[in-house]
Amino acid sequence: MKVLILCTGNSCRSQMAHGFLQSFDQNIEVFSAGTEASGKLNAKAVQVMQEIGIDISGHTSDSVQKYLNDEWDYVITVCGGANESCPAFSGKVKHRLHIGFDDPSHAQGSDEFIMSEFHRVRDEIKDGFYKFYLENIKQA
Repeated sequence: MKVLILCTGNSCRSQMAHGFLQSFDQNIEVFSAGTEASGKLNAKAVQVMQEIGIDISGHTSDSVQKYLNDEWDYVITVCGGANESCPAFSGKVKHRLHIGFDDPSHAQGSDEFIMSEFHRVRDEIKDGFYKFYLENIKQA
């Protein structure tokens, strides 16, 4: 089972989703990429995942170009807000899904508020991807 999680920057939401899905089942080949990969991970995303025992600090922020010639069981986009366009993937895919989330890296305000947004989105990603896992992979 090969899953590609796709977003724009590949620094935050797709990285957290990658970490969660891999933690649910080590036998799934999980990758994440971005159409405009930032080349680095968001430090707050790494921090909030570390808080719950999932280490994504070794992940890399990769361009979707790296994966266009591969075949995928699932490609899942995770972009969220109405002003944010989801990237398209033109490679070979059996199933395309969208599980959207707000981008916590766009949060503004106090440090406490920003971190609360990272925690909220992290928990939403966990719930959304666990539901995906139960409905599409575990029973397969």
